[in-house]
Amino acid sequence: MNNNNGWRMFFNNYAPDYMKECFTKNTVAEVDFIEEELKLPKGSYILDIGCGTGRHSIELARRGYNVTGIDISENMLLEGKKVCKEENLNVDFIHADATEFKVNRLFDACICLCEGAFGLLSMEEDPFVRDHIILENINSVLKPNSKFILTALNGMKMIRQYSDEDVDKGVFDPITIAEKYPLSNILKNAPEDILVKEKGFLPTELNQLLNNAGFKVENIGCGTAGKWNKHKLKLDDMELMLISKKTNKV
Repeated sequence: MNNNNGWRMFFNNYAPDYMKECFTKNTVAEVDFIEEELKLPKGSYILDIGCGTGRHSIELARRGYNVTGIDISENMLLEGKKVCKEENLNVDFIHADATEFKVNRLFDACICLCEGAFGLLSMEEDPFVRDHIILENINSVLKPNSKFILTALNGMKMIRQYSDEDVDKGVFDPITIAEKYPLSNILKNAPEDILVKEKGFLPTELNQLLNNAGFKVENIGCGTAGKWNKHKLKLDDMELMLISKKTNKV
């Protein structure tokens, strides 16, 4: 695991405050959506990549599913473990990078939501390589025909908010659709020399990435937290959602 990953530092510091954010208040409705999409019997095994504090994992566990949550931040996982202990719930939380995680079973479905691991890059990581590795890892631990629900930053919105001047300054790369900034912009007292990248995605790009990793995309819609639906994606939606299914062909 990359101990110098700026995102790990950010989420470790952010962990105690994450569940105070307004976008976490729609967890029940979001899991209603997940249940409706997956249509799995209780007791099925669901993998949650970039689970954070486990808000979706925990709600799924409350409803009778067996859930494994993967996250790079040990402090985010600790927050989830506290809730599980209080409610006597069992979620298998694993501290690991999404590009490297190992599990010892096959799953009936996978979710990777709210920028959970996907599109969050350290400076040395290639945005065209890292997320493909994550998708291959996910595909390898899913049963055939299992569903995979992914949300990612909407690259169209990102393109619309930047200018040619931002490109000249190196703040935004239109080739990779990635923004770059000091970690101190979002984490107080962070070292000034740590930079992080966030990648946005075009729907066609994500469709091809998923296809290359052995998934068939069934629907592309709005993935902004609290507003999940299958309606036509708007240019300024914060995130997009792809619902796909593992194929037998990789």
